[in-house]
Amino acid sequence: MEIDQTSYNDLAIFSQNEEFSVFDKLNFTETLEGREWLLRYFRNPFSDLAKISETQQTVRQIYNNLDQWPTSISNGTIMVLVKFYDSNIDSLPRGSDLVNAGMYKLLHSPDFSLVRYSLEHFSDFLRGMKEIIHLLRDSEAPKELRSFINRAETILNNVPARELSDMPKGKSFSISETVYYGRYVKEHFRNHCFELINIYGRIDAWHAMARAMRQYDLVFPEFIDGASAPIIRAEGLHHILLESAVPYDIEMNREGNFFFLTGANMAGKSTFIKAVGTAVYLAHLGMGVPASSMQLSVFDGLLSNINVVDNIVKGESYFFNEVQRIRNTILKINDGRKWLVLIDELFKGTNVQDAMKCSSTVIRGLIKISSSLFILSTHLYEIGEELKRYPNIRFRYFETSVENDQLVFSYQLKEGISNDRIGYLILKRERVVELLEAL
Repeated sequence: MEIDQTSYNDLAIFSQNEEFSVFDKLNFTETLEGREWLLRYFRNPFSDLAKISETQQTVRQIYNNLDQWPTSISNGTIMVLVKFYDSNIDSLPRGSDLVNAGMYKLLHSPDFSLVRYSLEHFSDFLRGMKEIIHLLRDSEAPKELRSFINRAETILNNVPARELSDMPKGKSFSISETVYYGRYVKEHFRNHCFELINIYGRIDAWHAMARAMRQYDLVFPEFIDGASAPIIRAEGLHHILLESAVPYDIEMNREGNFFFLTGANMAGKSTFIKAVGTAVYLAHLGMGVPASSMQLSVFDGLLSNINVVDNIVKGESYFFNEVQRIRNTILKINDGRKWLVLIDELFKGTNVQDAMKCSSTVIRGLIKISSSLFILSTHLYEIGEELKRYPNIRFRYFETSVENDQLVFSYQLKEGISNDRIGYLILKRERVVELLEAL
């Protein structure tokens, strides 16, 4: 699925402040290699149903084996293996008999100690890979996973590697064993070792997806195969970054492909838009989504217009950048493919009358593109009346009530157009009016 950097930023998929990013919340990888592979997966969501289904099957198979997952492979284990191959130890003797091994230990004591220490980690790594192979070896497993498992099994069938994988955890290597296995891993196992690390990194990334699904009670979405028009249907949908979120039910299709969303500030419009976008994005990774159920078509791309900023260096105003983003969006989606387009508070960078005219023009144009779904939020409630004549626009709003001069947000999506006018109430509640009157 095509998604640009602006949309990644708008949905907080990645963030410099990782505490607030989707990736960081779902990153349960055990190793740096796994984290790199998870990053690759997150940067390349699929638009091919076969790939999505294959990843779902892989993650599901790992999910079903989470309780038996081996714990012998850690990031420290991988680091020791990599550093071992970077070390410049003196050559180990060809003979591993007690005399040759004893001489090596005597004359190359620091190198001997490094080899013996590293072998414990080689054994842990190979033992862990053997256990993973045992868990995931299945003739019904997805083709990609099966190919990696078969390749790892072939590597472990080399006699010294198999012997290392069979050794019990914490085994103390004898002098002869240290020289024999040390020479094997140093001179004959390097390429195979890094190939296994690469395979483990992929599996670690899929394992992280499975752990995230269990941790946050995510569910696999159902993709509607062969859908000629874009569809989103979800129950109990919420934003993955919120600890306690009010769930939404949503349905969008060709007959209602445009959501005109209104409501007061803080009522939940932006959160709703991001929740839908994030769930669709996660679905196209092949992992679970934060909902009780979800069905959707495969989308070719996702574009957002949420956190537009001005550019002082280039001398570009906020409004100019809004216009450029809309222009580029129209050029992008006018290709007959399925897009999800998210727009939050269109044309904030100009006066109200100008914004109303610009917004109406853009909306009347966008609704002609039936191959895409649109969610647009606005404070310009007035333009809603003139748009009611278009049958494919669905009007939804978040209600705000006032109780004892306090704002109460239900965060429930309702049918219709908001008529809330609470800006002055907020100004008064925060004692701004009182401060101004005291001047």
